[in-house]
Amino acid sequence: MIVALLLAGVTVVDGDTLRINGERIRLLGIDAPEIHGCRQGRVCVPGDGQASKRSLEAMMGGRISVQRVGQDRYGRTLAQVYVGGRNIACEQVRRGRAKYVAKWDNGGLLAADCR
Repeated sequence: MIVALLLAGVTVVDGDTLRINGERIRLLGIDAPEIHGCRQGRVCVPGDGQASKRSLEAMMGGRISVQRVGQDRYGRTLAQVYVGGRNIACEQVRRGRAKYVAKWDNGGLLAADCR
């Protein structure tokens, strides 16, 4: 199901997570650098987490459509999110602000969309 929303109530949490009207939404199939650095013992995507967040914030101009596909282990909604018809996860990867992770791509939905 795809739900279209206006920009009111949208907050960018980091380079791969949004909050829309209180709902935490994790972008399907990508991993962005951590804002506060990588915790010890964890493998994280290299890069500037603040720059990744700013990149996502810069895309927030237009109508948002959310295609929910499930939940992650933290209870966040997994979804493909479109702003002005563009898949913002694909844009984050194209801009070098996130990495595509096939095992997080629920049947290749994101890979098919990013072609």
